[in-house]
Amino acid sequence: MASAGYIDDNDAEKMASSYRELRTVEHRLQLVDEQQVHTLPTDDASLDRLARAMGRRDEPRGTAAEQLERDLIHIQTTVRGIHERVYFRPLLEAFAATSRDAASLSSEATEVRLAAFGFIDARRTAAALGELTRGLNRSSRLMQQMLPLLLDWLSLSPDPDLGLLLIRNLLTGPRQSRQIAETFRESPAAAQSLCTIAGTSRLLGDIIAANPDLVARLPLPEQLATKDLDGLIATATASMEMREGTTEQQASLRRWQQRNLLGIAARDLFDYADVESVGRDLTSLAEATIGSALRSLDPQIPFAVIGLGRFGAAELAYASDLDVMFVHQGSSADDIDEARRLSKSLMRMIAGSTPANRLYEVDCDLRPEGKNGPLSRGVDSYAVYWREHALTWERQAMTRARVVAGDVALGDELLDEIAPWVWGPGLSAEGIRDIRRMKARIEAERIPMGEDPDFHLKLGRGSLSDIEFTAQMLQLQYDVKATGTIDGLRALAQGDVLDPEDAAILTEAYEFCERVRNRWFLVNSAPSDSMPTQPESALWLARSLDTEPGALREHYRRVTRRSRSVVERVFYGLPAKH
Repeated sequence: MASAGYIDDNDAEKMASSYRELRTVEHRLQLVDEQQVHTLPTDDASLDRLARAMGRRDEPRGTAAEQLERDLIHIQTTVRGIHERVYFRPLLEAFAATSRDAASLSSEATEVRLAAFGFIDARRTAAALGELTRGLNRSSRLMQQMLPLLLDWLSLSPDPDLGLLLIRNLLTGPRQSRQIAETFRESPAAAQSLCTIAGTSRLLGDIIAANPDLVARLPLPEQLATKDLDGLIATATASMEMREGTTEQQASLRRWQQRNLLGIAARDLFDYADVESVGRDLTSLAEATIGSALRSLDPQIPFAVIGLGRFGAAELAYASDLDVMFVHQGSSADDIDEARRLSKSLMRMIAGSTPANRLYEVDCDLRPEGKNGPLSRGVDSYAVYWREHALTWERQAMTRARVVAGDVALGDELLDEIAPWVWGPGLSAEGIRDIRRMKARIEAERIPMGEDPDFHLKLGRGSLSDIEFTAQMLQLQYDVKATGTIDGLRALAQGDVLDPEDAAILTEAYEFCERVRNRWFLVNSAPSDSMPTQPESALWLARSLDTEPGALREHYRRVTRRSRSVVERVFYGLPAKH
């Protein structure tokens, strides 16, 4: 086929080498008991044996089995891409040729063509294509020329129907259509990037609709990169200073936050950033949002915001709340009133009065006395409470405490005050039991009804919560100071507290669950901690991660099974399973 010019020489070589590799895997599988099997084994021992038979060996970058799995996924992705290009090209040309004349295609033929691109709702898709290509204006003529490419790019996105709908809305809207069309004309790479984003996330599509100038930046990694914290605060503050009144300032801050969120999410979708980078960027964005909002309130006393949980750990996810507590200086009635004003006004500006103007959910319940305690305290008041009344879980929460906004010197004074209480004493047997009881209660009570705990990314066995609790307990027990979970696992391994292999297993599971949880938020455009069970949603999520639903669930089972084995041995003190 290559010599006859039907397919590219490079594609032919890739297909041939992929075929040879897959055939070799199949032959190695069938050598075991001479069984006619065509699927990979699901148990770790058999998969490891196959990987070694294929020449893989354990290396720092992964076990033999992990390397084989990665290689096979790469082969599948490569072959799929070539297949789509070769198979779709005639359809693209045919559809482009007939799209200007709706009568030249029957509804059945239209449906067949659109189904080949992965579109499910053929009638709505045909109507959208008609709107895009009808007429003689610049935008319509451009769409007639670009239609083959757009269909091809959308077919590679998780949800082509959603992608086309969002692009149709962009290109037929009164405000942004001309700007988007000009960007498409000047940068096909921007159009391709938009197809990927629009076919992945309604949330991101809505942000683009409100900020069409951002489309031109999508194919440029350096344009998407998050500024440093000072740069973020400066631009956020500048955007607010141009507005008068709290309502307008809040709207300006939200628009600034959404524009920067799109950059982070685009880098994530295009694989320009790993899980740790995404977490740090989301955290910096939240810090700058709170910091600039606090500045706009013009504090009259020293006042600081302490981040806790994932916010303090600099490991925010897209769906994360901001766990915070407030500290102020001064004990007079005026000082207390000002601290109360700052706390309430800041929460109102960040959390909003409705979901439409909310920047983040803000949670202050980890403060002393929870909802019954004052929103802000002085350093001495915090010290007295923690010395006389604090429970083990409150000490555990403080392992992630970090100054995130406001008066840094005051925040550091508070952290210095509590450091001996958090890190000094180690953990008694009763303290270890307290943490284990808390973890068991979370496992039993917090997974919502109807969600499968075996596929829960946050609270499932061997998933995020298991790993976070394990790291925090060991850090308290052995006085290993580190703010984040991944950093904590590294420090525990370097300090010979945690076996490096165990740390690697926990890190792999954490990064996998966090990546899938983040991606599911973008695909679903709403928070959810459980992997989807609906076939359509499961397919969209898997496609956004360049895999298949069954393979994604099997990957979850494998990494969390290994992680849970470590957690049971290290956190719960159970004997190792052999």
